Amino acid sequence: MMRERYVLLGLARARAPWFRTVGQWATSAMLPAEFVRCVSLEEVRARLRSGRPFSAVLLDGTLPGVDRDVIAEAAEAGAGVLVVDDGLRDWRGLGAAAVLPSTFTRDELVEVLAATSQPVGTATIDDATAPGPSEASPGPLVAVTGPGGTGSSTLAIALAQGLAAGEGTVPSRGRAAAPGRSASPHVLLADLCRTAHQAVLHDSRVVVPSIQEVVEAHRTAIPETRALLDQTFEVPARGYRLLLGLRRPRHWVALRPRAFEATLDSLQRAVDVVVADVEADVEGEAETGSLDVEERNLLARATLARAQVTVVVIDPSMKGLHAAVRTIHDLVGFGVPVARVLPVVNRSPRSPRVRAELTGALGELVHDGLTGAGQLTAALHLPERGVDTLLRDGAALPAVLSRPLARGVQAMCQRLGDLPDSDRREPVPEPVTPGSLAAFTAQEDPRS
Repeated sequence: MMRERYVLLGLARARAPWFRTVGQWATSAMLPAEFVRCVSLEEVRARLRSGRPFSAVLLDGTLPGVDRDVIAEAAEAGAGVLVVDDGLRDWRGLGAAAVLPSTFTRDELVEVLAATSQPVGTATIDDATAPGPSEASPGPLVAVTGPGGTGSSTLAIALAQGLAAGEGTVPSRGRAAAPGRSASPHVLLADLCRTAHQAVLHDSRVVVPSIQEVVEAHRTAIPETRALLDQTFEVPARGYRLLLGLRRPRHWVALRPRAFEATLDSLQRAVDVVVADVEADVEGEAETGSLDVEERNLLARATLARAQVTVVVIDPSMKGLHAAVRTIHDLVGFGVPVARVLPVVNRSPRSPRVRAELTGALGELVHDGLTGAGQLTAALHLPERGVDTLLRDGAALPAVLSRPLARGVQAMCQRLGDLPDSDRREPVPEPVTPGSLAAFTAQEDPRS
Protein backbone atom coordinates (compact mmCIF):
# COMPACT_ATOMS: atom_id res chain seq x y z
CA MET A 1 0.00 0.00 0.00
CA MET A 2 1.47 3.32 -1.11
CA ARG A 3 2.05 5.83 1.63
CA GLU A 4 0.34 9.14 1.07
CA ARG A 5 2.49 12.20 0.61
CA TYR A 6 2.26 15.69 -0.79
CA VAL A 7 3.74 16.50 -4.18
CA LEU A 8 4.83 20.14 -4.25
CA LEU A 9 6.01 22.40 -7.05
CA GLY A 10 8.30 25.23 -6.02
CA LEU A 11 9.66 28.41 -7.59
CA ALA A 12 11.64 31.15 -5.90
CA ARG A 13 14.38 33.69 -6.46
CA ALA A 14 17.93 32.45 -6.56
CA ARG A 15 19.35 31.53 -3.15
CA ALA A 16 16.07 32.12 -1.32
CA PRO A 17 16.60 30.58 2.16
CA TRP A 18 13.11 29.09 2.47
CA PHE A 19 13.38 27.38 -0.91
CA ARG A 20 16.55 25.54 0.10
CA THR A 21 15.09 24.70 3.51
CA VAL A 22 11.94 23.09 2.08
CA GLY A 23 14.12 20.96 -0.20
CA GLN A 24 16.15 19.78 2.79
CA TRP A 25 12.99 18.90 4.73
CA ALA A 26 11.68 16.84 1.83
CA THR A 27 15.02 15.06 1.21
CA SER A 28 15.48 14.14 4.87
CA ALA A 29 11.86 12.95 5.22
CA MET A 30 11.14 15.64 7.82
CA LEU A 31 8.35 16.73 5.49
CA PRO A 32 5.96 14.09 4.05
CA ALA A 33 6.33 15.54 0.59
CA GLU A 34 8.10 15.33 -2.73
CA PHE A 35 9.46 18.76 -3.63
CA VAL A 36 9.87 19.47 -7.35
CA ARG A 37 12.03 22.55 -7.91
CA CYS A 38 11.29 24.69 -10.97
CA VAL A 39 13.50 27.32 -12.57
CA SER A 40 10.83 29.45 -14.29
CA LEU A 41 7.11 30.10 -14.43
CA GLU A 42 7.05 28.44 -17.84
CA GLU A 43 8.30 25.22 -16.24
CA VAL A 44 5.63 25.51 -13.53
CA ARG A 45 2.92 25.86 -16.19
CA ALA A 46 4.34 22.98 -18.23
CA ARG A 47 4.35 20.64 -15.22
CA LEU A 48 0.81 21.64 -14.26
CA ARG A 49 -0.34 20.80 -17.80
CA SER A 50 1.52 17.50 -17.88
CA GLY A 51 -1.35 15.62 -16.27
CA ARG A 52 0.61 14.62 -13.18
CA PRO A 53 -1.29 15.45 -9.96
CA PHE A 54 0.25 18.04 -7.63
CA SER A 55 -0.87 18.91 -4.14
CA ALA A 56 0.28 22.53 -4.05
CA VAL A 57 2.55 25.11 -5.64
CA LEU A 58 4.92 27.17 -3.48
CA LEU A 59 5.65 30.51 -5.15
CA ASP A 60 7.88 33.37 -4.15
CA GLY A 61 5.60 36.43 -3.99
CA THR A 62 8.46 38.75 -4.95
CA LEU A 63 8.80 37.23 -8.42
CA PRO A 64 7.54 39.68 -11.08
CA GLY A 65 5.54 37.11 -13.07
CA VAL A 66 3.44 35.76 -10.21
CA ASP A 67 -0.12 37.01 -10.68
CA ARG A 68 -3.75 35.89 -10.66
CA ASP A 69 -3.37 34.03 -13.98
CA VAL A 70 -0.67 31.75 -12.58
CA ILE A 71 -2.75 31.16 -9.45
CA ALA A 72 -5.85 30.35 -11.51
CA GLU A 73 -3.95 27.93 -13.76
CA ALA A 74 -2.71 26.05 -10.71
CA ALA A 75 -6.22 25.93 -9.25
CA GLU A 76 -7.58 24.53 -12.53
CA ALA A 77 -4.95 21.80 -12.32
CA GLY A 78 -6.14 20.94 -8.80
CA ALA A 79 -3.17 22.44 -6.94
CA GLY A 80 -3.55 25.18 -4.37
CA VAL A 81 -1.04 28.03 -4.43
CA LEU A 82 0.93 28.85 -1.28
CA VAL A 83 2.56 32.25 -1.69
CA VAL A 84 5.64 33.05 0.37
CA ASP A 85 5.44 36.77 1.00
CA ASP A 86 5.72 39.14 3.93
CA GLY A 87 2.35 40.78 3.38
CA LEU A 88 3.10 43.12 0.50
CA ARG A 89 -0.01 42.12 -1.47
CA ASP A 90 -3.44 40.64 -0.85
CA TRP A 91 -2.67 37.22 -2.31
CA ARG A 92 -5.76 35.65 -0.79
CA GLY A 93 -7.85 38.11 -2.73
CA LEU A 94 -6.12 36.93 -5.92
CA GLY A 95 -7.08 33.32 -5.25
CA ALA A 96 -4.10 31.96 -3.31
CA ALA A 97 -4.93 29.18 -0.86
CA ALA A 98 -2.62 30.58 1.83
CA VAL A 99 0.18 33.08 2.45
CA LEU A 100 3.32 32.11 4.38
CA PRO A 101 6.00 34.39 5.80
CA SER A 102 9.51 33.89 4.46
CA THR A 103 10.56 32.56 7.89
CA PHE A 104 7.89 29.84 8.13
CA THR A 105 8.68 26.68 10.10
CA ARG A 106 8.15 23.06 9.15
CA ASP A 107 5.15 22.76 11.47
CA GLU A 108 3.54 25.84 9.92
CA LEU A 109 3.98 24.42 6.43
CA VAL A 110 2.52 21.04 7.43
CA GLU A 111 -0.44 22.78 9.06
CA VAL A 112 -1.13 24.86 5.96
CA LEU A 113 -0.81 21.83 3.67
CA ALA A 114 -3.25 19.87 5.82
CA ALA A 115 -5.79 22.72 5.63
CA THR A 116 -5.51 23.62 1.93
CA SER A 117 -4.12 20.64 0.00
CA GLN A 118 -4.63 16.94 -0.47
CA PRO A 119 -1.99 14.22 -0.67
CA VAL A 120 -1.67 12.66 -4.10
CA GLY A 121 -4.09 9.79 -4.65
CA THR A 122 -6.82 10.92 -2.27
CA ALA A 123 -10.07 12.77 -2.90
CA THR A 124 -10.11 16.08 -4.67
CA ILE A 125 -9.83 19.35 -2.83
CA ASP A 126 -12.95 20.37 -0.95
CA ASP A 127 -14.71 23.27 -2.62
CA ALA A 128 -15.16 24.84 0.80
CA THR A 129 -11.47 25.82 0.83
CA ALA A 130 -11.80 27.80 -2.39
CA PRO A 131 -12.19 31.55 -2.05
CA GLY A 132 -15.81 32.58 -2.30
CA PRO A 133 -17.27 35.34 -4.42
CA SER A 134 -17.40 38.90 -3.20
CA GLU A 135 -20.51 39.91 -1.28
CA ALA A 136 -20.99 42.99 -3.47
CA SER A 137 -23.35 42.34 -6.36
CA PRO A 138 -22.10 43.45 -9.79
CA GLY A 139 -24.16 45.80 -11.92
CA PRO A 140 -25.28 44.86 -15.44
CA LEU A 141 -23.14 45.05 -18.55
CA VAL A 142 -24.59 46.01 -21.94
CA ALA A 143 -22.44 45.28 -25.01
CA VAL A 144 -22.77 47.32 -28.20
CA THR A 145 -21.30 45.70 -31.29
CA GLY A 146 -21.79 45.29 -35.01
CA PRO A 147 -20.00 44.96 -38.34
CA GLY A 148 -17.53 47.69 -39.24
CA GLY A 149 -18.94 50.99 -40.48
CA THR A 150 -22.38 50.65 -38.90
CA GLY A 151 -21.84 53.35 -36.26
CA SER A 152 -21.77 51.02 -33.27
CA SER A 153 -19.25 53.19 -31.40
CA THR A 154 -21.45 56.26 -31.82
CA LEU A 155 -24.53 54.38 -30.65
CA ALA A 156 -22.58 53.13 -27.62
CA ILE A 157 -22.12 56.80 -26.73
CA ALA A 158 -25.83 57.46 -27.29
CA LEU A 159 -26.82 54.50 -25.10
CA ALA A 160 -24.51 55.54 -22.26
CA GLN A 161 -25.88 59.08 -22.47
CA GLY A 162 -29.48 57.87 -22.41
CA LEU A 163 -28.91 55.59 -19.41
CA ALA A 164 -27.04 58.32 -17.54
CA ALA A 165 -29.95 60.72 -18.14
CA GLY A 166 -32.34 58.21 -16.59
CA GLU A 167 -34.17 57.50 -19.87
CA GLY A 168 -33.97 53.81 -19.01
CA THR A 169 -32.58 51.96 -16.00
CA VAL A 170 -31.26 48.45 -16.38
CA PRO A 171 -32.18 45.97 -13.62
CA SER A 172 -29.08 45.05 -11.65
CA ARG A 173 -29.99 41.49 -10.68
CA GLY A 174 -31.01 42.33 -7.15
CA ARG A 175 -28.29 44.91 -6.57
CA ALA A 176 -29.47 47.38 -3.96
CA ALA A 177 -29.11 51.08 -4.65
CA ALA A 178 -26.47 52.85 -2.61
CA PRO A 179 -27.83 55.11 0.17
CA GLY A 180 -27.97 58.74 -0.88
CA ARG A 181 -27.37 57.97 -4.57
CA SER A 182 -29.29 60.07 -7.07
CA ALA A 183 -32.04 58.67 -9.29
CA SER A 184 -29.78 58.86 -12.35
CA PRO A 185 -27.49 55.84 -12.48
CA HIS A 186 -23.72 56.00 -12.60
CA VAL A 187 -22.81 54.84 -16.09
CA LEU A 188 -19.40 53.87 -17.46
CA LEU A 189 -18.66 53.67 -21.18
CA ALA A 190 -15.77 51.24 -21.66
CA ASP A 191 -13.93 51.04 -24.98
CA LEU A 192 -13.19 47.33 -25.24
CA CYS A 193 -12.55 47.16 -28.99
CA ARG A 194 -9.21 45.82 -30.14
CA THR A 195 -9.17 48.72 -32.62
CA ALA A 196 -10.40 51.43 -30.26
CA HIS A 197 -12.20 54.59 -31.46
CA GLN A 198 -13.67 56.23 -28.36
CA ALA A 199 -10.57 58.37 -27.75
CA VAL A 200 -11.06 59.95 -31.20
CA LEU A 201 -14.84 60.26 -30.83
CA HIS A 202 -14.37 62.06 -27.51
CA ASP A 203 -11.52 64.22 -28.82
CA SER A 204 -9.35 62.97 -25.98
CA ARG A 205 -6.07 64.85 -25.72
CA VAL A 206 -4.53 62.07 -23.63
CA VAL A 207 -4.53 58.30 -24.07
CA VAL A 208 -3.32 57.33 -20.59
CA PRO A 209 -4.70 55.79 -18.43
CA SER A 210 -6.63 53.25 -20.45
CA ILE A 211 -7.83 49.65 -20.28
CA GLN A 212 -4.18 48.54 -20.42
CA GLU A 213 -3.30 50.17 -17.11
CA VAL A 214 -6.51 48.98 -15.46
CA VAL A 215 -5.97 45.34 -16.49
CA GLU A 216 -2.32 45.50 -15.41
CA ALA A 217 -3.42 46.72 -11.97
CA HIS A 218 -5.67 43.66 -11.66
CA ARG A 219 -2.87 41.18 -12.30
CA THR A 220 -1.67 41.24 -8.73
CA ALA A 221 -4.37 43.13 -6.81
CA ILE A 222 -7.96 44.32 -6.75
CA PRO A 223 -7.97 48.14 -6.79
CA GLU A 224 -10.39 50.04 -4.62
CA THR A 225 -13.41 51.56 -6.32
CA ARG A 226 -12.16 55.12 -5.95
CA ALA A 227 -8.77 54.23 -7.42
CA LEU A 228 -10.47 52.40 -10.28
CA LEU A 229 -12.73 55.32 -11.17
CA ASP A 230 -9.69 57.61 -11.09
CA GLN A 231 -8.50 55.72 -14.17
CA THR A 232 -11.57 56.91 -16.10
CA PHE A 233 -12.54 60.30 -17.51
CA GLU A 234 -15.71 62.24 -16.80
CA VAL A 235 -17.82 63.36 -19.77
CA PRO A 236 -19.99 66.05 -18.12
CA ALA A 237 -21.99 67.01 -21.22
CA ARG A 238 -23.33 63.46 -21.49
CA GLY A 239 -23.31 62.39 -17.84
CA TYR A 240 -21.15 59.26 -17.95
CA ARG A 241 -17.54 58.27 -17.35
CA LEU A 242 -15.24 56.93 -20.06
CA LEU A 243 -12.60 54.22 -19.94
CA LEU A 244 -10.28 54.55 -22.92
CA GLY A 245 -9.31 51.53 -25.01
CA LEU A 246 -6.07 50.08 -26.34
CA ARG A 247 -3.64 52.63 -27.71
CA ARG A 248 -2.65 50.28 -30.54
CA PRO A 249 -4.46 47.14 -31.77
CA ARG A 250 -1.29 45.11 -31.23
CA HIS A 251 -1.33 45.89 -27.50
CA TRP A 252 -3.78 43.03 -26.91
CA VAL A 253 -0.72 40.89 -26.18
CA ALA A 254 -0.33 42.71 -22.84
CA LEU A 255 -3.76 41.62 -21.58
CA ARG A 256 -3.96 38.50 -19.42
CA PRO A 257 -7.27 36.59 -19.53
CA ARG A 258 -8.02 36.29 -15.83
CA ALA A 259 -6.80 39.79 -15.10
CA PHE A 260 -9.25 41.08 -17.70
CA GLU A 261 -12.08 39.00 -16.20
CA ALA A 262 -11.26 40.52 -12.82
CA THR A 263 -11.28 43.97 -14.43
CA LEU A 264 -14.78 43.45 -15.83
CA ASP A 265 -15.97 42.30 -12.42
CA SER A 266 -14.47 45.38 -10.73
CA LEU A 267 -16.01 47.73 -13.29
CA GLN A 268 -19.44 46.19 -12.82
CA ARG A 269 -19.15 46.59 -9.06
CA ALA A 270 -17.92 50.18 -9.31
CA VAL A 271 -20.87 51.64 -11.27
CA ASP A 272 -24.55 50.99 -11.84
CA VAL A 273 -24.27 50.15 -15.55
CA VAL A 274 -21.32 49.37 -17.83
CA VAL A 275 -21.82 50.04 -21.54
CA ALA A 276 -19.10 48.24 -23.52
CA ASP A 277 -18.16 49.22 -27.05
CA VAL A 278 -16.86 45.90 -28.37
CA GLU A 279 -16.12 44.15 -31.63
CA ALA A 280 -18.02 41.07 -32.79
CA ASP A 281 -15.01 38.86 -33.57
CA VAL A 282 -15.46 35.92 -31.19
CA GLU A 283 -13.44 33.23 -32.98
CA GLY A 284 -11.41 31.06 -30.64
CA GLU A 285 -9.25 27.98 -30.54
CA ALA A 286 -12.23 25.66 -31.13
CA GLU A 287 -13.04 27.34 -34.45
CA THR A 288 -9.54 28.10 -35.74
CA GLY A 289 -7.24 25.67 -33.93
CA SER A 290 -5.17 28.65 -32.78
CA LEU A 291 -4.88 29.76 -29.18
CA ASP A 292 -3.35 33.02 -30.40
CA VAL A 293 -6.60 33.89 -32.18
CA GLU A 294 -8.58 33.23 -29.01
CA GLU A 295 -6.27 35.43 -26.94
CA ARG A 296 -6.39 38.16 -29.60
CA ASN A 297 -10.20 38.18 -29.30
CA LEU A 298 -10.13 38.17 -25.49
CA LEU A 299 -11.84 41.56 -25.15
CA ALA A 300 -14.82 40.54 -27.28
CA ARG A 301 -15.17 36.97 -26.01
CA ALA A 302 -15.02 37.83 -22.31
CA THR A 303 -17.33 40.84 -22.63
CA LEU A 304 -20.00 39.22 -24.80
CA ALA A 305 -20.00 36.08 -22.65
CA ARG A 306 -21.21 38.04 -19.61
CA ALA A 307 -23.28 40.82 -21.24
CA GLN A 308 -26.87 41.04 -20.03
CA VAL A 309 -27.94 42.55 -23.38
CA THR A 310 -26.00 42.61 -26.66
CA VAL A 311 -26.96 45.44 -29.00
CA VAL A 312 -26.12 44.59 -32.63
CA VAL A 313 -25.98 47.68 -34.85
CA ILE A 314 -27.10 47.16 -38.44
CA ASP A 315 -26.63 49.16 -41.64
CA PRO A 316 -29.88 49.20 -43.70
CA SER A 317 -28.27 48.12 -46.97
CA MET A 318 -28.21 44.73 -48.64
CA LYS A 319 -24.60 44.16 -47.62
CA GLY A 320 -25.28 45.53 -44.14
CA LEU A 321 -28.20 43.15 -43.63
CA HIS A 322 -26.09 40.19 -44.73
CA ALA A 323 -23.25 41.21 -42.39
CA ALA A 324 -25.71 41.62 -39.50
CA VAL A 325 -27.17 38.14 -39.99
CA ARG A 326 -23.70 36.63 -40.08
CA THR A 327 -22.74 38.55 -36.93
CA ILE A 328 -25.81 37.38 -35.02
CA HIS A 329 -25.17 33.78 -36.10
CA ASP A 330 -21.58 34.04 -34.86
CA LEU A 331 -22.69 35.47 -31.51
CA VAL A 332 -25.31 32.77 -30.96
CA GLY A 333 -22.81 30.10 -31.98
CA PHE A 334 -20.41 31.52 -29.41
CA GLY A 335 -23.01 31.19 -26.66
CA VAL A 336 -24.91 34.48 -26.56
CA PRO A 337 -28.64 33.65 -26.16
CA VAL A 338 -30.58 34.98 -29.14
CA ALA A 339 -33.20 36.31 -26.71
CA ARG A 340 -30.58 38.72 -25.36
CA VAL A 341 -29.69 40.15 -28.78
CA LEU A 342 -31.25 43.55 -29.54
CA PRO A 343 -30.90 44.45 -33.25
CA VAL A 344 -30.73 48.19 -33.93
CA VAL A 345 -30.97 49.56 -37.49
CA ASN A 346 -28.88 52.73 -37.63
CA ARG A 347 -29.64 55.43 -40.22
CA SER A 348 -32.92 53.66 -40.90
CA PRO A 349 -35.13 54.91 -43.77
CA ARG A 350 -38.19 56.96 -42.80
CA SER A 351 -40.73 54.87 -44.66
CA PRO A 352 -42.67 52.59 -42.26
CA ARG A 353 -43.13 50.06 -45.05
CA VAL A 354 -39.38 49.83 -45.73
CA ARG A 355 -38.69 49.53 -42.01
CA ALA A 356 -41.18 46.70 -41.70
CA GLU A 357 -39.58 44.92 -44.65
CA LEU A 358 -36.14 45.25 -43.06
CA THR A 359 -37.40 43.89 -39.74
CA GLY A 360 -39.14 40.96 -41.40
CA ALA A 361 -36.18 40.07 -43.61
CA LEU A 362 -33.79 40.21 -40.66
CA GLY A 363 -35.95 37.96 -38.50
CA GLU A 364 -36.51 35.46 -41.30
CA LEU A 365 -32.83 35.22 -42.26
CA VAL A 366 -31.69 34.86 -38.65
CA HIS A 367 -34.38 32.27 -37.87
CA ASP A 368 -33.50 30.16 -40.94
CA GLY A 369 -29.94 29.71 -39.71
CA LEU A 370 -30.74 29.17 -36.02
CA THR A 371 -33.13 26.25 -35.76
CA GLY A 372 -34.47 25.93 -32.23
CA ALA A 373 -32.45 28.88 -30.89
CA GLY A 374 -35.45 31.05 -30.04
CA GLN A 375 -37.02 34.17 -31.50
CA LEU A 376 -35.03 37.31 -32.32
CA THR A 377 -36.33 40.54 -30.81
CA ALA A 378 -37.89 42.95 -33.31
CA ALA A 379 -35.39 45.49 -34.60
CA LEU A 380 -35.22 49.01 -33.19
CA HIS A 381 -34.96 51.69 -35.89
CA LEU A 382 -32.99 54.92 -35.42
CA PRO A 383 -33.14 57.79 -37.91
CA GLU A 384 -30.29 59.44 -39.78
CA ARG A 385 -28.69 62.19 -37.70
CA GLY A 386 -25.50 64.12 -38.39
CA VAL A 387 -23.49 63.87 -35.19
CA ASP A 388 -19.94 64.61 -36.34
CA THR A 389 -20.08 68.21 -35.14
CA LEU A 390 -21.54 67.19 -31.77
CA LEU A 391 -18.84 64.54 -31.31
CA ARG A 392 -16.13 67.04 -32.21
CA ASP A 393 -17.46 69.61 -29.73
CA GLY A 394 -18.12 67.07 -26.98
CA ALA A 395 -21.80 68.02 -26.87
CA ALA A 396 -24.71 65.76 -26.01
CA LEU A 397 -26.11 63.62 -28.83
CA PRO A 398 -29.74 64.10 -29.95
CA ALA A 399 -32.36 62.56 -27.69
CA VAL A 400 -33.88 60.90 -30.76
CA LEU A 401 -30.87 58.55 -30.66
CA SER A 402 -30.23 58.15 -26.94
CA ARG A 403 -33.78 57.89 -25.62
CA PRO A 404 -35.06 54.97 -27.78
CA LEU A 405 -31.85 53.03 -27.20
CA ALA A 406 -31.99 53.38 -23.42
CA ARG A 407 -35.68 52.55 -23.27
CA GLY A 408 -35.26 49.60 -25.62
CA VAL A 409 -32.54 48.09 -23.44
CA GLN A 410 -34.63 48.71 -20.33
CA ALA A 411 -37.69 47.05 -21.82
CA MET A 412 -35.67 44.07 -22.95
CA CYS A 413 -34.16 43.55 -19.48
CA GLN A 414 -37.53 43.83 -17.78
CA ARG A 415 -39.05 41.33 -20.19
CA LEU A 416 -36.31 38.73 -20.00
CA GLY A 417 -34.91 38.96 -16.50
CA ASP A 418 -31.98 36.56 -15.99
CA LEU A 419 -31.42 33.48 -18.08
CA PRO A 420 -30.08 30.35 -16.36
CA ASP A 421 -26.32 30.12 -16.39
CA SER A 422 -26.57 26.85 -18.31
CA ASP A 423 -27.96 28.75 -21.31
CA ARG A 424 -24.89 30.96 -21.44
CA ARG A 425 -22.12 28.38 -21.30
CA GLU A 426 -19.98 27.42 -24.23
CA PRO A 427 -20.32 23.83 -25.44
CA VAL A 428 -17.77 21.47 -23.92
CA PRO A 429 -16.36 18.26 -25.42
CA GLU A 430 -18.08 15.03 -24.43
CA PRO A 431 -15.96 11.99 -23.53
CA VAL A 432 -16.17 9.05 -25.92
CA THR A 433 -15.97 5.48 -24.66
CA PRO A 434 -13.24 3.51 -26.47
CA GLY A 435 -14.82 1.25 -29.07
CA SER A 436 -18.15 3.07 -29.15
CA LEU A 437 -17.39 4.59 -32.54
CA ALA A 438 -16.67 1.15 -34.06
CA ALA A 439 -14.52 2.51 -36.91
CA PHE A 440 -13.52 5.76 -38.54
CA THR A 441 -14.76 4.71 -41.99
CA ALA A 442 -17.26 2.22 -43.35
CA GLN A 443 -14.45 0.21 -44.97
CA GLU A 444 -12.85 -0.35 -41.57
CA ASP A 445 -16.09 -1.45 -39.91
CA PRO A 446 -16.25 -5.27 -39.90
CA ARG A 447 -20.03 -5.11 -39.54
CA SER A 448 -20.47 -3.39 -42.92
